[in-house]
Amino acid sequence: MRTKLNRRSFIRRSAAAGISMGLGPAAFSAFSGDDRNDDVKVGMIGLDTSHSVAFTRLINNPEDADMKGYRVTAAYPYGSRTIESSYSRIPGYIEDMKKSGVMIADSIKSLLDIVDVVLLTTNDGNLHLEQSLQVFRAGKPVFIDKPVAGSLEDAIAIYRAAKQYDIPVFSSSSLRWSKNSYALRNGELIGKITGADTFSPARIEPSHPDLFWYGVHGVESLFTVMGAGCKEVVRIHHPDTDIVAGTWENGRIGTFRGIRKGRAGYGGNAFGETGIQEIGPYEGYRPAVVEIIKFFKTGIPPVSNQETIEIFAFMEAAEESKRRGGQPVKLEMVLEKAGGGIT
Repeated sequence: MRTKLNRRSFIRRSAAAGISMGLGPAAFSAFSGDDRNDDVKVGMIGLDTSHSVAFTRLINNPEDADMKGYRVTAAYPYGSRTIESSYSRIPGYIEDMKKSGVMIADSIKSLLDIVDVVLLTTNDGNLHLEQSLQVFRAGKPVFIDKPVAGSLEDAIAIYRAAKQYDIPVFSSSSLRWSKNSYALRNGELIGKITGADTFSPARIEPSHPDLFWYGVHGVESLFTVMGAGCKEVVRIHHPDTDIVAGTWENGRIGTFRGIRKGRAGYGGNAFGETGIQEIGPYEGYRPAVVEIIKFFKTGIPPVSNQETIEIFAFMEAAEESKRRGGQPVKLEMVLEKAGGGIT
């Protein structure tokens, strides 16, 4: 399908349709298997974050067997044009990418003409719907770096569009792949998880809901261990700290602490039937990039669309709780307000 869909018209068309969370992988014969004669060409959109350079160095490392057959070959720099902490870094990152042998494209269209798969690393989540629609129309599988969007409404629209165009997509924070996270989730270390507390820096960017910009790291870590199923959120807000408590459908409690003063870091504790276990430590970007390459090979997202949407509904509910002076807010309510539910 090549019909042009702008942001507003797409949201209006899809709002009444509901959102299906079960994307099937598109045809991947061109990108998987051991019979490739050439590297799969990875394109990057957005050079306004350190992730772009770090991901490129990892993927283009010829000594790393997990990256074999894939190479970042081209990048389009923009990226934010309005967030100073992002756009001020673009010139330096352009030069870093050139030194790595990456071609700099003059538009998303020209980039999509010469690559096979896409890393959408633009730091400004408000641009992700517009940019991802171009990628979907071009038929390219895409990983969208955190945050998947700058609003819950846009996040839902991205996944609806991916389903409409039948394009594999996933998004996550690199914190999802911290040591122990999935072993805890699967009950391998302390039995069934009864609750969890996580923490991370939570710097605020006025163009995004408070936790979308950076608190998403710790929130994603919480959901990695707890899984989906959160029903209600309460937030305690102070300029230096946020505490967000979620109640899951089976009565379990998960909390996130967002740090804006003093020493900050990433981590947490999980509580289980047989013990208490540290979540982490965070092991850098490589575990996430390994998962991204696996996704490009198979077309199967390692994180369900349902869980990603719920993470952003959790953060939007926290925003609404702040507006209401700390009152409880149901995720169902914010999802309905954003024009769609989880089915």
